[in-house]
Amino acid sequence: MADKKTIVILIADDDAEDRMMVKDALEESRLKNNIHFVENGEDLMDYLHHRGNFTDKAKFPTPGLILLDLNMPKKDGREALKEIKSDEYLRLIPVVVLTTSKAEEDILRTYDLGVSSFITKPVTFASLVDVMKTLSKYWFEIVELPKL
Repeated sequence: MADKKTIVILIADDDAEDRMMVKDALEESRLKNNIHFVENGEDLMDYLHHRGNFTDKAKFPTPGLILLDLNMPKKDGREALKEIKSDEYLRLIPVVVLTTSKAEEDILRTYDLGVSSFITKPVTFASLVDVMKTLSKYWFEIVELPKL
């Protein structure tokens, strides 16, 4: 079994408050993984392709899991997801949508594009901590992830 602590989590979310809450919730759930943030879909794709500000692969390693907000500027999460899942290498990375959207259309469309899970962001911090504990237990203790 691989060392689960080495898996990098990449969080794509344009809302600074949401990013801090997710980071705090992950820390609260005692997750030891490295966490990186990007603020829009273009930066997400640049990070994944090691372009622009993200050319240093040691500093910006390939993530083992992406938490993706759908509503972001420049390139939204739906467009980024479509790009990720159409790339031969990137499509192996599990993508979990973590968004405020509850729209059935978003749920259906993202699963159709190949998302691994769809989670509606909880409103309270305590609920977010619970979700992050469950998410980290599932992705880092239960499932086997591909080595990228």
